[in-house]
Formats: sequence, C-alpha cells, structure tokens
Amino acid sequence: MKEKNEMTVNESLALITETMNNSRKAILRNSAKHFVLWGCILMVLSFTIWQLWSRSGNPAWNFLWFAMPLIGYPLAIMLGKKDEAAPQSEISRLIGYIWTVFGVFSMSISAIAVFVVPMHITLLIVIMLGLAESVSGVVLKNWPIIICGFILGVGGAAVAVLWKSEAQLLLFTLGGALLVVTGLIVKSQYK
Repeated sequence: MKEKNEMTVNESLALITETMNNSRKAILRNSAKHFVLWGCILMVLSFTIWQLWSRSGNPAWNFLWFAMPLIGYPLAIMLGKKDEAAPQSEISRLIGYIWTVFGVFSMSISAIAVFVVPMHITLLIVIMLGLAESVSGVVLKNWPIIICGFILGVGGAAVAVLWKSEAQLLLFTLGGALLVVTGLIVKSQYK
C-alpha cells in the first residue's frame, strides 16, 4: 500500500503562513538590537556634532556624519554574528534593501548638499529616516515601528522647519532616542 505524503491546499497555505510568521518574529527579535545600536550611534554622533558646531561656530563638523557608516556597519556586523539563526527570506531581504536604500540616498543627498547644491538636508534626511522606519514596520507588520517612524518623519519635518542652524542636529538626537525606544519595544514584544 502506497502512503500519500501530499498536503492539501489548506495545509500548504497554513505551513507557508506559519513559516512567514516565524521568519517575521525572528527578524523582529534580531532587529531590536540593531534599532538600539543605530539609535545610540545617531544620538551620540548628532549630539557630538551639535556640541562641536555650537562651541566653534563652524558647520564643517557636519563632515563627521560620514563617520556614521564607518562606525555603525562594523558594530552591526559584530552584533549580527550573535543573531538568532533566521533563514534569509523575502522579508529579511526587503528590510535590508529598505535600509540600504535609505543609507545610499542619505549619503548621496548629503554629498550633493555639501558639494553641489545647498539644500535643507535635515528636513530631507529626517523624512527619509522616518519613512524607512515606517516602511520597515509595514513589512514586519509591527505597529510600534510604524508609529515611531511616523512620529520621527512627520514630527521631525515640522521641527526641522522651526529650528534653525545647529539646533536642528538635536532633532537627530531625538530621532536616535526614538530608534532606541522602538528597539526596546520590539525587544519586549519578542523575547
């Protein structure tokens, strides 16, 4: 007698859904510490640049922003080695692409603003940062990430227009704090 090992359509869909949900949860567990890491780096770097610019009156300290990926990526790689094994999935690839695109856009627009056409870089970066966080939340189906990203992007845009000169850097300090809060919320949800 021959046994059938074939699944029904419903069983197959249930297995796919369970696999996607498990992958999403593993990614969220792993991403919590990365939100905290990048939030801390953003807070420290933005506050440092603000202090240096405020005390010296020289906006050239903004070139220190280019150190952020040099500091963050090696730390993220080291932190990632301790991540729970999560298979590469479409969700993890999408999250990686979202933040890669954010990084490339941020660095490119910053370089253009410094070397080619002056523009309101704080406004642009804070909107993109909030958008990247919110889109990540949508992909991960996580409301705290969506809401924190929205607060950062929309609230940050309003504040960026109101605050002048180096005081705008404190917006990124607050943005870093929001990323840390996001990471801590996610960590508490997916222990």
